[in-house]
Amino acid sequence: MNRVEEIVIEALQQALAASAEVRLYKSGKLDGLFPGRAGANGDAAAQALRDGFLEVVRTETRGKASVEWVRLTPRGVEYLHEHQSPVKALHDLREALRHNQDAVPAWLAEMRSGMKALDERLTAEAEQWTRRLDALARRVENVLRRVEEATPVLPAELTEQHAWAADALRYLDRRKNGGAPRNCPLPELFAAVARQHPALSVGAFHDGLRKLHDRRVLRLQPAANVAELPQPEFALFDDGLVLYYAAR
Repeated sequence: MNRVEEIVIEALQQALAASAEVRLYKSGKLDGLFPGRAGANGDAAAQALRDGFLEVVRTETRGKASVEWVRLTPRGVEYLHEHQSPVKALHDLREALRHNQDAVPAWLAEMRSGMKALDERLTAEAEQWTRRLDALARRVENVLRRVEEATPVLPAELTEQHAWAADALRYLDRRKNGGAPRNCPLPELFAAVARQHPALSVGAFHDGLRKLHDRRVLRLQPAANVAELPQPEFALFDDGLVLYYAAR
């Protein structure tokens, strides 16, 4: 990972933790996602906007200067997950273990050709390391299986009726694992799911959310201040409550 990518990931983490619009660049004592417009910081900000990880929500003009306010997109959440997921790290470790296991015989052959007198000692050490690598590989496999099986399996009827439900749950998991401090607003969840299911309507989305909530697969949470909801058309109404957030 190069320096620009590191800066992009740090900025996306800040945007996810903020759960609201933030300044694109720092200005004096005012916080921003990127310290400045020059060098690697400027390149990282341009990449984050170009790749759709951040989107500009408004621009303030003060004299000759302009201040851009941005927010994290679902694509940005996915990018964070791909680069920070513990499952991905375990997969990488497993591949490294396999590579080392495959390299043991070649390493032995090379050593034997130059040091025949140490053949027995090298063989014993190689076998010992192979056993350790095999044991560690089994542990990684077990952890991966537990992690991948930890996600609740959707009931068959929900999977058939709402093909997008599994993607919605995965997005909530990735958002939570990325460090988001608050529950997911329904407009954000709909936008994330609609990327893979463009034919999904808000009505069908609401119907599926109610069923997932009833089956305790996810929780729908009410909004604290109904008057300030940015996209009230995504809210659900239930026994006098205005449900506007989702969580696992």
